[in-house]
Amino acid sequence: MFSKEIFGQRLKEVRKKNRETQDDLALVLDVGKSHVSEMERGNRTTTAEKIALICAHYRVSADYLLGLSDDPRPR
Repeated sequence: MFSKEIFGQRLKEVRKKNRETQDDLALVLDVGKSHVSEMERGNRTTTAEKIALICAHYRVSADYLLGLSDDPRPR
């Protein structure tokens, strides 16, 4: 089941693992830094298109980011 909190935690985890700032990710997604911050805190989600961008950028699966799988590797 989808959880905004898990999504936020995993987003922050993969962003930091890739040594990027919230500003870096905001540029990739064409959103403000506050939007990234709100997502990482579990207060906000984003569009399917932006989730796809995140997955491609960090090479992780959407299922992992959304908390539907514990395997971060994309298929």
